[in-house]
Amino acid sequence: MIIIKQKGNFNNTEKLLKNAQNIQVRSILEKYARQGVSVLSSATPVESGLTSNSWDYEIDVNRSGYSISWTNSNIINGVPVVVLLQYGHATRSGGYVQGRDFINPAMKPIFNAIAEDLWKEVKSL
Repeated sequence: MIIIKQKGNFNNTEKLLKNAQNIQVRSILEKYARQGVSVLSSATPVESGLTSNSWDYEIDVNRSGYSISWTNSNIINGVPVVVLLQYGHATRSGGYVQGRDFINPAMKPIFNAIAEDLWKEVKSL
């Protein structure tokens, strides 16, 4: 025979979960999504300025949670120019233009700030 005994209640857990519904995730993500667009625009190598001015973002909310996608709408012949700048590309004359990792260093402080602000929000429960 197995007997399970329990003392106490789930009041603290229920309170925590109820308060978790009030976390302002969307507003925090909106703030940093806009900052990300600004940072990416500033960090993008500029020739004409079209690629650096083509950054935008999307915030997706679904059952799994939230996500931010930063997008760049400057596409030539079906190829996003920002990918060519980031990773490099071949030239028509047979040469190669080395890519420059400008996205990751520019976005690292944004990612850190998102994590820090969301953690503060969770800890304040």
